[in-house]
Amino acid sequence: MAVTREQVLEALGRIQDPSGGDIVGKGVVRALTVEDGAVRFVLEIDPALAKAMEPVRAQAQAAVEALPGVKSVSALMTAHSQPKPPPDLQARKSAPQGPQKIPGIAHIIAIASGKGGVGKSTVSANIAAALAAEGRRVGLLDADVYGPSQPRMLGVSGRPASPDGKTILPLRNHGVTLMSIGLMTREDEAVVWRGPMLMGALQQMMNQVQWGALDCLVVDLPPGTGDVQMTLCQKAHVDGAVIVSTPQDVALLDARKAINMFQKMNTPVLGMIENMSTHICSNCGHEEHVFGHGGVAKEAEKLGVPLLAEVPLHLDIRLASDGGVPIVVSKPDSAQAQAFRQVARALVAQGVA
Repeated sequence: MAVTREQVLEALGRIQDPSGGDIVGKGVVRALTVEDGAVRFVLEIDPALAKAMEPVRAQAQAAVEALPGVKSVSALMTAHSQPKPPPDLQARKSAPQGPQKIPGIAHIIAIASGKGGVGKSTVSANIAAALAAEGRRVGLLDADVYGPSQPRMLGVSGRPASPDGKTILPLRNHGVTLMSIGLMTREDEAVVWRGPMLMGALQQMMNQVQWGALDCLVVDLPPGTGDVQMTLCQKAHVDGAVIVSTPQDVALLDARKAINMFQKMNTPVLGMIENMSTHICSNCGHEEHVFGHGGVAKEAEKLGVPLLAEVPLHLDIRLASDGGVPIVVSKPDSAQAQAFRQVARALVAQGVA
């Protein structure tokens, strides 16, 4: 059985820092990735303690190597003589009026839903990974400020650096460049911000992150039709939105509101995705439409937009997301992964990725 991120963190949490506490709790462990038994992490230390920390690094490496399922371990130390804090995302700066192209980014695709709990963030992570698998240079902006989940879904940890206190260096995994408020806060820490702070943070994550040259930036939006959605469409040139919904009527009611909002903002709707479309029993093979079936397809037909995919309700998708390796990466040949690859190819064919 492959080792999990949680098992690695638990093993590292038993290693004591010379100044007291464990190296996980004190934030010494950074950039942890766990992929196919290969574990990589960095210990960020005070340069004056480099000699004292070498035994700690060796203990940490040995503790992870002893875990079942670990094939290789890379444990490095890094020290910054003059660390600079990331920029304050709560600060607001003036920006040009009207939608603007972000330098270096060819296309922006918004992934949206009217209702929470329909799997929009899981879909976003897998679409980004699928576009990367199609050879595209992809970024993923986690704009779901109150519930940022992309760091966990992409298996990314650590705090983004800032070389000058103004620009932010994003993190990267599975071929996807990621920026999220979740990288700036603890997983159990609530973001308690009003609308103006949200809008300022979103604009800074779009314009002050060193995204590099991207074919496509996927934006994982929060549910609903609020400040974040409006700010994105008003300030950035968005090529289009993909609407995620489950088949039942309650979800579709809210999906229609999301579509109507994008229409009012003059943002094209690129298509719809029916998530949790069907469930096939792993024991007997019986297919059951837990949330109904076909509602999204009918809505897409009524709107004259394509149904991009029907993604099944499957345990592997959930396990892959919780494990930090999207199903597109962990099981690329599965039917579940192929549903997301179908979406990526459709977006490429539309010329927006």
